[in-house]
Amino acid sequence: MNKFALIGAAGYIAPRHMKAIKETGNELVAALDPFDSVGIIDSYFPDADFFIEPERFDRHLDKMRKSGEQKVDYVSICSPNYLHDAHIRLALRNDAHAICEKPLLLNPWNLDGLEDIEKETGKKIYNILQLRHHASIIDLKKRFEAERSNKVHDIELTYITSRGKWYHYSWKGDIKKSGGVVTNIGIHFFDMLSWIFGNMKESQVHLQEYNKASGVLHLDNANVKWFLSIDRNDLPEKAVESGQTTYRSITIDNKEIEFSGGFTDLHTTSYREILDGRGFGISEARNSIEIVHKIRNQSVENRGAYHSFLKK
Repeated sequence: MNKFALIGAAGYIAPRHMKAIKETGNELVAALDPFDSVGIIDSYFPDADFFIEPERFDRHLDKMRKSGEQKVDYVSICSPNYLHDAHIRLALRNDAHAICEKPLLLNPWNLDGLEDIEKETGKKIYNILQLRHHASIIDLKKRFEAERSNKVHDIELTYITSRGKWYHYSWKGDIKKSGGVVTNIGIHFFDMLSWIFGNMKESQVHLQEYNKASGVLHLDNANVKWFLSIDRNDLPEKAVESGQTTYRSITIDNKEIEFSGGFTDLHTTSYREILDGRGFGISEARNSIEIVHKIRNQSVENRGAYHSFLKK
């Protein structure tokens, strides 16, 4: 049984990590969050120690490390995006591996520093890239690899996930802290598509607003027209009529790829892979971080093929 600590216990994604720790037969022994609304811990690990000050949390991990058998093996990081770098370093300084939510970092040049820390400490840094474990996405990758052709596919990615006013008052609404819409809700999709269809060759941005963005990403074997939004007004009529608040769609060469379900256990799958030595590290995370960083810093331009939602 491995001992885990968790940073960001009050966040939206933290329960998925607690569930994954529980379902893989491990133990959460300490958790940190500046907010104390963390009653969800009782559903999984009621005996876990809880801290609201990072200094006391760090001291606690250090004391456990020095005790030998009680030391923490992994630190799971669910904190705001701009703090990931610091919290990964905290984990490795305490002789623990880090399991970090997306994005691993906001700026790609900081990845080199993390690689240096891995070498210094002998500990690993893992990124949760759960779409790589989705059955439909795995099948798509196998199908593409079986083709062994140089064909450039036409892809249209649409992801709309409704968010209320609170979003813009939180750290997620601050582009300097979250990386904006493209990073915060889009990085998994850009990781998945570049994992299957190759590296980025060129990018154009057609829309860049605080709550939505759109453009075209040219990969080695695909041209991807993408549209990302947290504005419920962008939901298609069929989604509204069925009461859906989230809409996902990927078409490849005008054929819809079904992946609306199968998301509930992907964090547990990710943990199992990490614990079995097959997790995704810095090298796997780098490509998508470079893509969203480039998009985030691009100017809007009127060229290239527009996404169908943007045409409307």
